Amino acid sequence: MIGPSLRMDEILVLRALALGDLLCAVPFLRALRHRYPDARITLIGLPWAAAFVDRFDRYLDHLAEFPGWPGVPEVPFDAARTLGFLRAAQAQPAGLAIQAHGSGLDINAFVALLGANAIAGFVLPRRGAPPGTWIEYPGDVPEVRRHLRLAAALGADPVDVADERLEWPVRPEDRAELAMALGIVATHAAPQPGAYAVLHPGASDPIRRWPAERFAAVGDHLAAQGLAVVVSGVEGEAAQAAAVAAAMSAPIVDLAGRTSLGALGALVEGACLVVTNDTGVGHLADALGTPSVRIFRASDPKRWAALDESRHAALVPADLGPRCSRSGEPGHPDCAAAGCLREGAEPAPSRSIVPVEEAIAAVDRLLGSPVGRAA
Repeated sequence: MIGPSLRMDEILVLRALALGDLLCAVPFLRALRHRYPDARITLIGLPWAAAFVDRFDRYLDHLAEFPGWPGVPEVPFDAARTLGFLRAAQAQPAGLAIQAHGSGLDINAFVALLGANAIAGFVLPRRGAPPGTWIEYPGDVPEVRRHLRLAAALGADPVDVADERLEWPVRPEDRAELAMALGIVATHAAPQPGAYAVLHPGASDPIRRWPAERFAAVGDHLAAQGLAVVVSGVEGEAAQAAAVAAAMSAPIVDLAGRTSLGALGALVEGACLVVTNDTGVGHLADALGTPSVRIFRASDPKRWAALDESRHAALVPADLGPRCSRSGEPGHPDCAAAGCLREGAEPAPSRSIVPVEEAIAAVDRLLGSPVGRAA
């Protein structure tokens, strides 16, 4: 464990990933801030994460755009750019650099080359690592708890290590932007908070998407309960939103591509229910306390599902089968274990898809529970 005597004026945290991944790291960032209240904490992340850093300015101070590294798919590798980034980091060494990106298979060397006075993070079993504070990458642990174990290794307070809450601050300007977008798109009166449900049929990886016609069937069921139905998505997911609208009998409010990340948070905040693929919107619902039904196809629910099962339903194909202990581990090789589901792997053609009836049953359970529509 890193001792309290080592000064931590500057801390670098590498996590160059998407919205859901960063939301799952919020409890870790909160614990880190409480452990080092006076440090300048910089997130090394993707360009979009500037909005995340701005929203979580009580935990993070700055964004440094990740320059890329061999084997890391999020950013194309450019040797000159990466070398320039590393030289700049080495010229002013940070007190601590933390690898919170993944298992460390491809990225621990990058963290070591940042030149920090101390380094920490995850390492795969039986894999070497540079000198530092490393914990074995726990492949069978929910993402939130995985990073809180790292916080504990860094000396975080046990109270913070036990705090698994996600967060997403919604600002007044987010609600104002949402009201304007709803006013433009809604054909009749704009849906009111607590009186609408959100369908999110998109996902960055097409293999994670539940079929549009099944979202549409759930949407018609929600409309039959007297709820307005709002379809969300980024601009690149407009086709999925349109496919859901075309397959529904009831009218929808289509906000795909019409909201910023802040307004999307306000939309989820005001919903009585969210139905989504396993994507960032599911984690937003978790962070905002909005009940959700999250449908899994090509990611590990043990790793990514919300921890509060009374408020959030995680639906998986019936034939997913027992999971390999290394399932979802970056760099995991081909595996013959039944049900092993590597991140980004194509689901087997024979694998079933969550049926509409199961999703509707989950919707009805959540809407009828104390944490549902009246929450």
